[in-house]
Amino acid sequence: MRKTIITTLSVLMLTGKLMAQNVTRASIQSSEKMLDLNFTDAKRDSMTDILSKNIKTYAFLHSQNFKNDVPLPLAFNVDLPGLAVPKKQLPVHFNIPANVELPKNSNDLAFYSIPQLASLIKNKKISSEKLTRFYLDRLRKYGPALHCVIELTDTIAIAQAKKADADLAKGIYHGPLHGIPYGIKDLFAVKGTHTTWGTPPYKDQIIDETCFVAQKLQAAGAVLVAKLSLGELAEDDVWFGGLTRNPWDISKGSGGSSAGSSSATAAGLVPFAIGTETYGSIVDPAMRCGVTGLRPTYGSIARTGAMALCWTSDKVGPICRSAEEDAIVFNYIHGTDKKDASAIDFAFNYTGSVDIKKLKIAYVKNYIDTLPENSTEKQTLATLKKMGATVTGINFPDNLHGDETLSLIIGVESAAAFDELTRTNQDDLMVQQGKDRWPNTFRTSRFVPAVEYLNACRYRYQVMTQMDPFLDKYDVIITPPETGDQLAITNLTGNPSVTLPNGLLKNNMPASISFIGKHFSEAKLLAFAKAYQEYTGYNLKHPAMFK
Repeated sequence: MRKTIITTLSVLMLTGKLMAQNVTRASIQSSEKMLDLNFTDAKRDSMTDILSKNIKTYAFLHSQNFKNDVPLPLAFNVDLPGLAVPKKQLPVHFNIPANVELPKNSNDLAFYSIPQLASLIKNKKISSEKLTRFYLDRLRKYGPALHCVIELTDTIAIAQAKKADADLAKGIYHGPLHGIPYGIKDLFAVKGTHTTWGTPPYKDQIIDETCFVAQKLQAAGAVLVAKLSLGELAEDDVWFGGLTRNPWDISKGSGGSSAGSSSATAAGLVPFAIGTETYGSIVDPAMRCGVTGLRPTYGSIARTGAMALCWTSDKVGPICRSAEEDAIVFNYIHGTDKKDASAIDFAFNYTGSVDIKKLKIAYVKNYIDTLPENSTEKQTLATLKKMGATVTGINFPDNLHGDETLSLIIGVESAAAFDELTRTNQDDLMVQQGKDRWPNTFRTSRFVPAVEYLNACRYRYQVMTQMDPFLDKYDVIITPPETGDQLAITNLTGNPSVTLPNGLLKNNMPASISFIGKHFSEAKLLAFAKAYQEYTGYNLKHPAMFK
């Protein structure tokens, strides 16, 4: 059951008000201006009775007061004709170093990698409970300055940590996430916690469910220490607790909407976190906070128990400090529970190694060639060539109207997902009320005709079929994270990408690059990113304030 502070409209009042309305030729003509239509008076006259009856149907639908967890029974998938989905799962082994020691300075422990922490726990040099309390202390100390924590999950965390220690004492080891603390974006439901979605109307919401991804992590032995901030209803980095701060410069925002997940990971408040992306919500904060964010192939991870924003574009992904750690987390959370109709099972055959000389690698020259020679993007290309890569320049199509198409689709689906919020005027309680913020987006999207929404989805399919041979031609495509239309296009197509640090800017803020891959190619994509990070070490740089 859900407990919310959303008030319910009087169905009788609503229905009576709408049924009293009769559509006239004049109202049809006025509406045509918004819809790029132009009918004759005779045609308008023939429409009035049917449109008036439709209002009764709308009244009935409004009386249902659909909650956010009612699914859309029209599953979107990226399974284009000819797309090969890997199905044969091979054993995956991760290298856990044997001789890791506790640091002399305890603060250094905060930035140990998952494999290093796994070694300490597996070899009983630190208990999961002690490690968990260490990160809880850091979350208490630094969370208020970063505004990245919505709720600490102390009780859950200590119970899970004690179980991890007890299992290990019995000789039961669940793998590299055994006993490792993590944080999760607060649009995921976890029993025993609030799930606020970052906005005042849902601030006291309790959902008696544990989401798929948290269940998978619990089975892997991981320990949930915090529900982390998100921009309200998964838009940017502002929530009811304020602006989520960037640990490299706390006067700046962390980016959104996986704001707290990126900020907390970058600051060493958690070893890793879980985020989501609909249109840049992993890419953007990973870029700004200098962490390594994996936006997987659409449908890679079931979204059961997660807030729905846009059913055809919402994706779940790990936010870590390295590609190797992304691979570890992704290995344990990918897949489906058969409840999310868009999620599928596929093989993630990660080996951690790749022959860069044999990869087909491209870079987006219409985004990069005009940059200064000392830009981090061009330095990335030079580094890859030193590593033995052959890099081909390509032009990314910027004439496909990706931003407009994706924005329209997101607007309509999100307006449906939060229909009751708009009709009850509880959207007035939201922190952000600008013309380009959710309350106004939900309102304006109600005037998008169903025909145009469906045609936007059909156009999306055309974009997918047009882009598939272009994207499928290369193993990796290198691009600035948010330049041009590629972010919208690759969210429309559902291709995976990993965004990772590639140096520091003059203002000592992290610079980042994105590597785009083929559908379901996460194993190869992350192995490539790992090789780049091992060669450069940029991911080992951390914000000085939190060391």
